[in-house]
Amino acid sequence: MARERREFKKEEKQYDERVLAIDRVARVVKGGRRFRFRALMVIGDGKGKVGIGSAKGADVTSAISKATDIAKKNIAVVTIDKGTIPHDEQAKVSGAVVFIKPASPGTGLIAGGVVRVVLEVAGFKDVLSKSLGSSNKTNIAYATVAALKAIQPREKWHTTSLDADKKENKKKVASEATKDKVSA
Repeated sequence: MARERREFKKEEKQYDERVLAIDRVARVVKGGRRFRFRALMVIGDGKGKVGIGSAKGADVTSAISKATDIAKKNIAVVTIDKGTIPHDEQAKVSGAVVFIKPASPGTGLIAGGVVRVVLEVAGFKDVLSKSLGSSNKTNIAYATVAALKAIQPREKWHTTSLDADKKENKKKVASEATKDKVSA
């Protein structure tokens, strides 16, 4: 009697999911301690989308799946400019301060632990970073995403009034030149 084998195709995940931390937490009750697990997850598509999620569950797998769902709900779109960031940025969450700055091509990710993983899943190739203050993984992860969200793309940078004046002068010169041609 031959058994039929069903072939299941694994669906491709649209996000790169990484576990940043798993902690065992306890609640003290009359009879002792009740243990649960807390998972900190980061997801990203490698093209400028990144999300962080933290959740608790009775076992590790349920905590990870809950944290992944929360991360999917909190996805932020960040600016990637030729594999790096357009300008320096700093963000603070609670006691954790994260400073990130652009790097030249070929430098790689100069970042530690949590910051490195967040930048990798977001799709950055060349970024320098420094983590100051608290070493709490959750706060560092949220501070990194806050810094990435605060970055403005080059198109939204303010120009100086001198640049605006130069543009107006060019327009005046061009319009006067066309008037001269028409009258000649």
